[in-house]
Amino acid sequence: MQGHTQSISFDGREIRLITGRFAPQAGGSVMVECGDTAVLVTATRSGGREGIDFLPLICDYEERLYAAGRIPGSFMRRESRPPERATLIARLIDRPMRPLFPSWMRDDLQIVATCMSLDERVPPDVLAVTGASLATLLAKIPFHGPMAAVRVGLLGDDFVLNPSYREIERSELDLVVAGTPEGVIMVEAGANQLPEQDVIEAIDFGYEAVCELIKAQQALLKELGIEQVIPEPQTADDTLPKFLEKECSKGIGEVLKQFSLTKPERDEQLDAIKAQAAEKIEALKDDDAIKVAVSSKVLGNTYKALTKKLMRDQIVKDGKRVDGRNLDEVRPISAAAGVLPKRVHGSGLFQRGLTQVLSCATLGTPSDAQEMDDLNPSNEKTYLHHYNFPPYSTGETKPMRSPGRREIGHGALAERALIPVLPSKESFPYVLRVVSECLSSNGSTSMGSVCGSTLALMDAGVPLKAPVSGAAMGLIKEGKEVRILTDIQGIEDFLGDMDFKVAGTEKGITALQMDMKITGLEVKTVAEAINQARPARLHILEKMLEAIEKPREVLSPHAPRLLSFRIDPELIGTVIGPGGRTIKGITERTNTKIDIEDGGIVTIASHDGAAAEEAQRIIEGLTRRVSEGEVFSGAVTRVIPIGAFVEILPGKEGMIHISQLSEARVEKVEDVVRVGDHVTVRVREIDNRGRINLTLRGVPQAEEPAAAAAVSVVE
Repeated sequence: MQGHTQSISFDGREIRLITGRFAPQAGGSVMVECGDTAVLVTATRSGGREGIDFLPLICDYEERLYAAGRIPGSFMRRESRPPERATLIARLIDRPMRPLFPSWMRDDLQIVATCMSLDERVPPDVLAVTGASLATLLAKIPFHGPMAAVRVGLLGDDFVLNPSYREIERSELDLVVAGTPEGVIMVEAGANQLPEQDVIEAIDFGYEAVCELIKAQQALLKELGIEQVIPEPQTADDTLPKFLEKECSKGIGEVLKQFSLTKPERDEQLDAIKAQAAEKIEALKDDDAIKVAVSSKVLGNTYKALTKKLMRDQIVKDGKRVDGRNLDEVRPISAAAGVLPKRVHGSGLFQRGLTQVLSCATLGTPSDAQEMDDLNPSNEKTYLHHYNFPPYSTGETKPMRSPGRREIGHGALAERALIPVLPSKESFPYVLRVVSECLSSNGSTSMGSVCGSTLALMDAGVPLKAPVSGAAMGLIKEGKEVRILTDIQGIEDFLGDMDFKVAGTEKGITALQMDMKITGLEVKTVAEAINQARPARLHILEKMLEAIEKPREVLSPHAPRLLSFRIDPELIGTVIGPGGRTIKGITERTNTKIDIEDGGIVTIASHDGAAAEEAQRIIEGLTRRVSEGEVFSGAVTRVIPIGAFVEILPGKEGMIHISQLSEARVEKVEDVVRVGDHVTVRVREIDNRGRINLTLRGVPQAEEPAAAAAVSVVE
């Protein structure tokens, strides 16, 4: 069970590819190791299915918490439903792999990547993507590979390959680039408002590293004596394509040139042409000269291929799209903020063409943060973006299910686009959640969600550093002819070669996501798409700012009010009190919600600003260090036979011993003070247990207090 190990020196690190040792019954398997991170990736192929018209590919990413020496926190204490980050990594594997399989393949394919050991210096996701390529090659599955992926960070002025988790947190850029020998096939990025040129240089830098990993895979295959299975185009009966081309081309072309048609009208007319063709085929079934016998599914796929060809020819040759726009033209835009009652803390409605998204923002308290039970060292999220795609958004009917991979992926992209412009936790301590409801879909609802989210957050009064907009770019590639499309609609996404989403501010890019349907694209073409997206983003941003120019200065009356301040971490126990009695007393007295972090940051939430301020005064009083000799004015809170307690600061008491009540002898404490009396006292001493001893002796009662009295805490 020794297997074969190949080491690759990669940017000062060693990547180890171990084959022939693990998972012997899988079609192909490889353990990819770097540092102490180890990811087992397998690729398996089983017999094809009849009657399907798609590639049944499943890409799974599995996390095992033993990889980080942890036991799951769930009730069952075992891994169950994949956490959100695992789903996103599964998508990261799927997106560059799917277009590399031949279009005719109908075999069941499954790629499973399992993180079995985690080194916090080496994130496993890009290793899993590269491992998916090698496992597929080892399984001898027809594949337009090899493919590899790397992560690029930006620390200072230097690009860093495959940065650690801590370096990613400090980086101005988190970019994943996947590529093949033919070019870039996938880009995923979050950036801190970086200029377009910096992002382009990072992609170029990353692709150079990708090429090294591709060569390493090729060398390993040669060393193992494995010959790559190159997909060969299958010969198909061209009777039906020729028949449809003859019967339908003219009608389809006329529909595609009717630029005033809406999407439903265009779909209706194209369906009518297909129905007429089906009737003619039905009449020709017994004609021995043509012999056209075809299922409705085959007819639909062949008709779609013809429509795709004619639409692409129109764009390449005439420079006109199906709605009459120029290649770099954005659809009509409308935007509105505050479209829902203020029970919703913030709302924004964004529409571009027939794509419409309603985003709703909610302001929560620190305890609303999402705890993440996964392998990522970052275990808490304070900004959440959730994306919903109901069937009515495309005029369809189907069961409503829990969010799928697409919904999770689109939500994560919009979330990533907004994170760089959110205010700091210290200046705006709210936990933020935005939900984007896709009400109508005709291309790029994810970028519509970015725009709607900006409107909703500004309407909620969140002081964004800058507003963010987004646009989806498309591409048509016919031979050497390449056309880049701005703001693609549904049919252009469906029949085109690229879906490239670009989000950012006026200053620069905050998020990228590029997916291809071809086997690679030159970096210079990717750069053209990024640069062409900028004027579109700025145009969209201008329309958004007409709806709301800046964040609201006043929060919704139904949003919680938060106060945030810092105390000495050593005094957290003082605020909490024995068994939590002190903090419970403060919350009951002021009707507030109080959260205290380990670092000493206290956040108070209340719908009543005065109550929140009172709670802050109490906590500050509890945590203020008192010195001997200080003078305070306070109320007597308790009387016992040997003395009286005075609240000298909110929540902080000291005791006046009966001997310190007067210069003369006092027989009974009540002879001098009673509960509720206000007195001026001096701190006589603080004993070794931290107890404050006070005195009235020698303290003029008319003396100006050094600190204001406060309401006592009821426990």
